[in-house]
Amino acid sequence: MFKIHFTEQPLKMRGLWLFHSIVLVVAHSRVTFVGDQVLRFRVISQEQLAMVKSLAELDNLKLDFWKEPVSISLPIELRVPRKHVHTVKSFLESNGITYSVMIKNLQPLVDEQHMSMLGSDLGQNGTDSFNYGDYHKLKEIFTWLKDLAAENPQLVRRIKIGRSSQGRALHVLKFSTGRNRPAIWIDSGIHGRERVAPAVAIWIAKKITTDYGIDPSITSLLNKMDIFMEIMANPDGYVYSWTTNPMWRKTMSKGPGTHCFGVDANRNFDANFGGNGSSKAPCAESYCGPHAHSEPEVKAIVNFIKNHGNFMVFITLHSYFQRLLYPYGHTHMPPENFEELATLASEAIEALTSLYGTQYTHGSIVQVIGESSGNSIDWSYDQGIKYAYAFELRDEGQYGFKLPPNQIVPTAEETWLAIKKIMEHASNVLP
Repeated sequence: MFKIHFTEQPLKMRGLWLFHSIVLVVAHSRVTFVGDQVLRFRVISQEQLAMVKSLAELDNLKLDFWKEPVSISLPIELRVPRKHVHTVKSFLESNGITYSVMIKNLQPLVDEQHMSMLGSDLGQNGTDSFNYGDYHKLKEIFTWLKDLAAENPQLVRRIKIGRSSQGRALHVLKFSTGRNRPAIWIDSGIHGRERVAPAVAIWIAKKITTDYGIDPSITSLLNKMDIFMEIMANPDGYVYSWTTNPMWRKTMSKGPGTHCFGVDANRNFDANFGGNGSSKAPCAESYCGPHAHSEPEVKAIVNFIKNHGNFMVFITLHSYFQRLLYPYGHTHMPPENFEELATLASEAIEALTSLYGTQYTHGSIVQVIGESSGNSIDWSYDQGIKYAYAFELRDEGQYGFKLPPNQIVPTAEETWLAIKKIMEHASNVLP
């Protein structure tokens, strides 16, 4: 088992003053969320649902739906800027919608993640000294990717599959002991603000290298299959969420004729592109883009998987809400192997829950969260990838997208058990 370091290095008073000065300078240029609240509520009629959806069209309110209004059966979670909290609460009350305050003040949670990332590179020297219990800046993650491949040359190779719209490299780690094997895909970080996803993926990648040759299960798996991991699928959005807007979700591309930028990369795949559950408005959080695969980050995944041609498993890591999802999102028509997907999801969740008791739900995307067109799970399944799953990691809403650093490793440990169950199933069906 590899070591997880949580070392806090003592700082002299002058160094401490300088450190906090840097924090203040950086924070001054970033979007702040002092007094912003996250509200949770349900609607009980289609009329109420339509009213809530109308809020999203009021650009002046700058509202951010963490869980979008898609159905009267599903909870809605909405971040409201401080100056509009009273207005939105009055709107909900006047329309008979009962709400609760999920997060009373978002800024302290933002600060906690930010401070974690500011100090995360202290003492980094190879993957053994890397702090797996912190969030990290992109530069540190890229260094870690390079180090992991260098430390495990017989097992790991780093492959560049493209560049982002701002020119950042898109790296994939290949774990392999042979050639031309059936393959497993795992990606994370396709949404900039979902920082726990790449943090978990980093832990899992290290776990694979540590357990190969020791754990019979992962050893057997890698003697039959290859694993490809894209730990940072949207580097531009991740950087922007660090430097400017911690709530940023999209890519950073800029289209003609609009002052808004960015595309929801998980609405940009060619799977009922532009349909329900996505938006054609460039300023919207779920903007699908001008056309399918318009984003270089998405096109890189598509081209790589198509060129390989022999993927059996596609797993994408997101946050939050503790759900394991499978096709479809754009239609209620069940996939051909729906029962197998559901049974395997149930077994994976059972494995996950066995460690810390974390409760997950599972189901098709459209059943669990409503319609979602242009997502990677539907696309990958339609490419013939039989086992296509999306994890929505911790938590259920107490912290939302701002999961504290001390939950990274427990989240990774339990998620690994579920992912391993899915991979083992795929390996076992091979001849």
